[in-house]
Amino acid sequence: MYIFNKITVNPQLPKKIEKLSDISNNLWWSWNTEFLKLFKRIDIDLWERCGKNPVKFLKQVEQEKLEIINNDSDFIKEYNKNVDNFEAYMNSKNTWFNKNYSENKNDLIAYFSAEYGLDEILPIYSGGLGMLSGDHLKSSSDLGIPLVAVGLLYKNGYFHQKINRVGGQETEYHNIDLENLPINPVKKETGEDLIISVKMPNEKLYLKIWKIEVGRVNLYLLDSDIDENIKEYRGITLSLYGGDQEMRIQQEIVLGIGGVTLLKELGLTPTVYHMNEGHSSFLVLELIKNIMENKKVSFNIAKDIVTAKTLFTTHTPVPAGNDIFPTTLVETYFKDFWKSLGISKEEFLELGMKPKEEDKTKFNMGILALKVAGKKNGVSKLHGAVSRELFAEIWPEIAPNESPITHITNGIHTCTWLAPTLKKLYNKYLTPYWQDKIHINETWEKINNIPDEELWNDHKLRKEKLLKLVNENVTNRLRNAGMHYEQIREITSKLNSNALTIGFARRFATYKRATLIFNDLERITQILNDESRPVQLIFAGKAHPKDIEGQNLIKRIHEISMMPQFKGKIFLLEGYDIAMARHLISGVDVWLNNPRRPMEASGTSGEKASVNGVVNFSILDGWWAEGYNQKNGWAIGSNTEYYSYEEQDKADSESIYNILENKIISAYYNKQNGISKEWITLMKNSIISTGGNYSTARMLKDYTEKLYIPLCNLTNKYFKNLNLVTEYNEIKNNLYANWEDILITQNNNLDNISIDAGKNIEVSCTVKLPNINQENIEAQVYYGKILDDGTIENISIIPMELTEKNEQDKKYTYNAKIELKTGGNYGYTFRVMPKHEMLLDSTNLNLVKWITK
Repeated sequence: MYIFNKITVNPQLPKKIEKLSDISNNLWWSWNTEFLKLFKRIDIDLWERCGKNPVKFLKQVEQEKLEIINNDSDFIKEYNKNVDNFEAYMNSKNTWFNKNYSENKNDLIAYFSAEYGLDEILPIYSGGLGMLSGDHLKSSSDLGIPLVAVGLLYKNGYFHQKINRVGGQETEYHNIDLENLPINPVKKETGEDLIISVKMPNEKLYLKIWKIEVGRVNLYLLDSDIDENIKEYRGITLSLYGGDQEMRIQQEIVLGIGGVTLLKELGLTPTVYHMNEGHSSFLVLELIKNIMENKKVSFNIAKDIVTAKTLFTTHTPVPAGNDIFPTTLVETYFKDFWKSLGISKEEFLELGMKPKEEDKTKFNMGILALKVAGKKNGVSKLHGAVSRELFAEIWPEIAPNESPITHITNGIHTCTWLAPTLKKLYNKYLTPYWQDKIHINETWEKINNIPDEELWNDHKLRKEKLLKLVNENVTNRLRNAGMHYEQIREITSKLNSNALTIGFARRFATYKRATLIFNDLERITQILNDESRPVQLIFAGKAHPKDIEGQNLIKRIHEISMMPQFKGKIFLLEGYDIAMARHLISGVDVWLNNPRRPMEASGTSGEKASVNGVVNFSILDGWWAEGYNQKNGWAIGSNTEYYSYEEQDKADSESIYNILENKIISAYYNKQNGISKEWITLMKNSIISTGGNYSTARMLKDYTEKLYIPLCNLTNKYFKNLNLVTEYNEIKNNLYANWEDILITQNNNLDNISIDAGKNIEVSCTVKLPNINQENIEAQVYYGKILDDGTIENISIIPMELTEKNEQDKKYTYNAKIELKTGGNYGYTFRVMPKHEMLLDSTNLNLVKWITK
């Protein structure tokens, strides 16, 4: 046997086209696909073999072909155009952020996420959270937001999916080929790899640092698979969401504590730290520890400083959605950490528990983040409301609907998910430079300028591409499962580009109810077998390797697709990834989404579909609960609360069948000269209504205006001054010590009076304060309409005006006017809330004092 030494010979780029390499190492190309066409022109066959990976392509292309293309004037013209675009983008000072927040140019946002979906060649994502994180970075880059990101390098990525002959999901893990990816090791000035360390129970854990350039944003990834580590530590970052709870806590220590350590090593001092889900929540502990050590302050003062610079985004609508670790495991990994914070072990562990929690055996990462972070948000309007109720026990004195959790609805990075042919069409008919105005709704109104025939013909081409992919995928899957070619052809030959095509593609979690449309097999059989109005269904998605129930859903769809009446009508794809998602969200006619309301936090696949002119057919949950306008798609079911899942499934599946039969199918086949004007109107309404509102351009604008900048300004103005922080901490302690002694009395009795609608009433109360300064409280009127069952709806809260002071007796009189516009019975009362210019949200302190009889 011969042993060969490996020698890598990289082709040399001619000087005239040398920047191909620089741009290939920046994921700017993942949403500027005109650049990728250059590689097709050099060698289209190699481009396909390299998996459309520009870095890999440049390492394998023949030198001769580079020399030939170097003398192609048309190619050079296109190359120069792309280089100019890239350099103009990277060097621009005229960004949205600079134009609106020039005074914050020295601030930096640090974004932490466990996964990032950036491109199909980088499998360090599993699902929606990763897609959102990747899009977050891209729009931050587009808008010029000063942001740096931190994650983990999973060399095995997330699993590759196979579906066997009985529909069982099989998982395969492939090593990522780092040498051929736009990922580069971070080097020290000496040229050595940058390696940091994190304390672990057995030995130090060493982490190599890698960098991915995402336009103007840098993403740093931590990697434990290096020789410096003991064997049991090397595998910590190998797989995404792999291993047991111990590996999960190890990964989250690396992400949170290792991430903070990394930024410090790089010399970066973020003003704000954004935790995207609870995986990185340990970062707040490291920040507190560092501030205590550097500034020589107490735990409480350090915690106040960290609160002012942290933001937590929750993506779960269920209590179990956050990582929960046994306290014994937390003790093992944080042994003596609480001593460095100057608190007891019990106080440390209670940071991850609800107040007054009786079960002291569980440490919740979401609760840790919610307790410390100054700003908290859900990811849709409905999810914000659900989160306030879900986590209400963290602030037991506050009404659940007032829990300090706001919402910013998720969006998508439009140019990443928009089909290239459709982008070309938009370039033709929308306002020039529309890509810089994605978040502006008026940009999208010009969609109506696109001729119906052009939009439909473009959609048909995308649909044909999708069906070609479906044919290849199903053929390969069934062939590998041992099915005969004739049997496979019997199925794939029925793929019909003229048929109404419905897509369902997402993570196969049970609450997403992938099999809901099959609740009544007889009914769906009739729908799918109407030869005059054919309908076909395409399914794709992965279930977590440990989610047996989710895997059973995949198996059930396979079984149904093999039934005689459904062969060639239902197609199940394997290996769902970003590349496949692009074909699906732009190639089907209808995007089906039927989660169990209200368990879909946001969902973004429907947003991706809508901007491509695919019409949504969805439960009113997540983003669709606010995006649906009766003209841009269809709503499944209603907002009714059901007594059982069975009752809910029956009602929602009946809604699916009725809408399909009476609205969707008839609208699609209402054609004249091959086009349904009714359908084209739906497509255009879908694009117009969602293009701006549900983009990450709008989303990042909201994050910046509502969360990032308020935190930056608060930190810069107040929390860098230790004297102010100390004073604020003393005021808080004083409020806690004396709050219960506040006394509120009503001055004018307006009980059981009657007035005409449209008139105001003036109400008044006196607040007697104990050892509390008047400027640290706000008196409020709390009122609303009384329903028949005695509850109050449409609650309004009005700050009251201080009209009289009696400093000697510490009594203060407040007045307010209540405007009663409509008839009915109303109720009102008075309350006092804490107030301070350094307090982010009055409910954060869990203090409220109501008037008592």
